[in-house]
Amino acid sequence: MTKKIAPSSRPGRPREFDSDAVLDKAVLRFTEHGYHGSSISDLQIALGLTAGSIYKAWGDKRGLFLAALERYIEVRTRSIGDCLAGCLSARDKIQALMEQYVQLSIGKSGRSGCLVVETAVELAVSDAEIAERVAAQQKSREMQLKRLIEAAQIEGSVNSDLDSVSVARLMLAVQQGMRVLGKTGTSSKAMNSMVHELMRLLG
Repeated sequence: MTKKIAPSSRPGRPREFDSDAVLDKAVLRFTEHGYHGSSISDLQIALGLTAGSIYKAWGDKRGLFLAALERYIEVRTRSIGDCLAGCLSARDKIQALMEQYVQLSIGKSGRSGCLVVETAVELAVSDAEIAERVAAQQKSREMQLKRLIEAAQIEGSVNSDLDSVSVARLMLAVQQGMRVLGKTGTSSKAMNSMVHELMRLLG
């Protein structure tokens, strides 16, 4: 069920707003311009809310950012689950997941970037809580990749001599690297060639 948050009761203001829809707008703003590049005034315009409504719902800009980060992680986790659900073999799941990152890293989505990557670069050094959240998310993705690699090794579609931990970290680095390259407009052809080479290395 979509959560509704009641903003300020000023005359002429709507009584409720869709918090998920607002957080999706915040994700886009923070991803494209960063935390420090997004003032409350900028966020008012991007979200279509008054400063009072933002403060009432999330406390301050940092509270809004943390909520947006959680929303982004939630949406990406669901998207990954949907992607993997359509594949039969573990190897197919690995390839489908890597190809999904290609699609995320090209065009408008690619230029917008990834909020997790943006957060790691901008805030992980200065904010311990945010650094811990990003690290936990990255570890979760790494472990998911490790499980997929090991499942593919069991089914015989990936070289059993490969170290699943090291390969999972390599794949995670490729995924995050594609999101960075996407900011500069790297082509889908270049991205797909990276995935092709990675799959070839898996055996």
